[in-house]
Amino acid sequence: GGEIMLIDDAKILITDDSIPARKQLKDMISTVGTPVFYEARDGQDAINQYKRNKPDLVFLDIVMPNKDGNSAIQEIMDFDPDATIIIVSSAGTQSELKKAIEAGAREFIQKPLNQQQVIDTVNRFLEGR
Repeated sequence: GGEIMLIDDAKILITDDSIPARKQLKDMISTVGTPVFYEARDGQDAINQYKRNKPDLVFLDIVMPNKDGNSAIQEIMDFDPDATIIIVSSAGTQSELKKAIEAGAREFIQKPLNQQQVIDTVNRFLEGR
């Protein structure tokens, strides 16, 4: 193994109920490559998209309508225990984050987003695949 998965080969699911927030994340990641992006607007949408597209990386807001991030994490992890889920949230409540990490999220990125942190995170998790 040891192959580095190029970001261009990656499938990335971005879940946020805000269209501008999804666009910002896509724009940041697109500065270093051209992955296939999927977008979801809430937790249930994320679960459906994950099952359909099996993305390599999932960015997930915690606070969303219909199903929050933590419910989505649990369902995605039940479907695929190897899922790589990264929480992106401004609502840095410790209890929510703790639940997210316990449910299987690998990483937390704070909003407002820092482009370098986003890119470093993408690179780190794609290299491990």
